[in-house]
Amino acid sequence: MITLAWPWVLLALPLPLLAYWFIKPENSQEPALNVPFYQRLSSLNKSDTTSPNPIKRQRILPLILLCLCWLCLLLAASKPQWVGDAVQLPSSGRDLMLAVDISGSMDTTDLKLAGDAVMRLTVVKHVLEDFIEHRKGDRIGLILFGSQAFLQAPLTFDRNTVGTLLNEAQIGFAGRNTAIGDAIGLAVKRLRERPAESRLLILLTDGANTAGEIEPLKAAKLAQQQQIKIHTIGVGANEMLVPGLFSSRRVNPSADLDEDTLKKIASQTGGQYFRAQDTEQLQQIYALLDQLEPAIQDDETFNPVRSLYMWPLAFAVLLALLLFFIKVGIHSIRNRQPKPANGKWEPVNHD
Repeated sequence: MITLAWPWVLLALPLPLLAYWFIKPENSQEPALNVPFYQRLSSLNKSDTTSPNPIKRQRILPLILLCLCWLCLLLAASKPQWVGDAVQLPSSGRDLMLAVDISGSMDTTDLKLAGDAVMRLTVVKHVLEDFIEHRKGDRIGLILFGSQAFLQAPLTFDRNTVGTLLNEAQIGFAGRNTAIGDAIGLAVKRLRERPAESRLLILLTDGANTAGEIEPLKAAKLAQQQQIKIHTIGVGANEMLVPGLFSSRRVNPSADLDEDTLKKIASQTGGQYFRAQDTEQLQQIYALLDQLEPAIQDDETFNPVRSLYMWPLAFAVLLALLLFFIKVGIHSIRNRQPKPANGKWEPVNHD
């Protein structure tokens, strides 16, 4: 369907006619030159009054072209546009913020991927990439935290960009320590403007709060006040072999993981705490989170719009060019002097 965004512009259509009626031309005397042989020249330009005047017959055409050109300019200024049928937008199931720990301890190689020992962050990237891909209809944001918390990606439907930004994250980008409370506080700041029934934070860490300006439980209380549900994930194996001088020894690489605090954060906000000791468990956790029933929101629709102003504008330019050539032709006709009846020019006596 073709519509006009500014139809009131067409009210200016009679403006040239009003200007012609109410604005009279200035009556001024032009300086004249006394030509002794003017009568002789004027007699040469006189044509038979009984013969039709081609100039008078052609005056109506420029007038029509001017009117059409004015109409096309007004149509272009009124912003004609084609409006398509309504298109259904994907409704947002949740406003999902991911907070991922990239502190120094995330480089511990106690997890395996395809049979090889790799860093914890490598496994997290691998699992989260598939999780993000399946969250169609959700707005997803990304927070990376270490000694400080940074918003790496605001809430967006662009899952590919979020996944790319996560894959580009490196250990130590945000510092070597862990600021869990600051990460929760930043998520609260970003989620509090969203619908209350869809606010969700998934926080993944492998340690305890060792940095930041706000305590994790205080930040969790703020999240509770803003009706933000927090699911917490503690990642890291319970034991690993560390090679020694004479033999290998078993250690607990997750000794610094503060599970009590993570459980309290989840419980206080209505979420759940999950423990991922290997890659398979982490995948199962995100598969479970992926099955969360999305909150129903109002469907959003939009009508595709395409501007059409260039067509009447281009037609107005063509009419203006045509009018220019017609004017040039009429001007040349007016300046052409008729020859005498015998086809010869006679000398003029200036005495």
